[in-house]
Amino acid sequence: MSKIMVVDDSYAELQLIESYLKAAQHTVVSFSTADGLEDKVVAEKPDLIVLDVVMPGRNGFQACRDLKTDARFKGIPIVLCTSKGQESDKFWGQQQGANGHVVKPFKSEDLLQAVKLALS
Repeated sequence: MSKIMVVDDSYAELQLIESYLKAAQHTVVSFSTADGLEDKVVAEKPDLIVLDVVMPGRNGFQACRDLKTDARFKGIPIVLCTSKGQESDKFWGQQQGANGHVVKPFKSEDLLQAVKLALS
């Protein structure tokens, strides 16, 4: 399957997302911060990034925008995970270049469907 990078500041959320993705036969690499994300993406070469929105320091919207405006990374799909379920947040994520969006708490099927759509 695909190599997926997960970035979330919550250890519990990282573990949950990893378990969902690994159960679907994806290879997973995880990080707890978006700081230095570009170097991590260069090193790991993920097929897709699952990115938490609300994180200390550089948030997911900023990281998504930075990746999508960099020619080296703009082809890598990004699925945003957020606890904010408002339409404006989904719209703002799309404006930053996100390819998908899931609202926490989510079920395995929700995440896997967003990943599948973003990879297709």
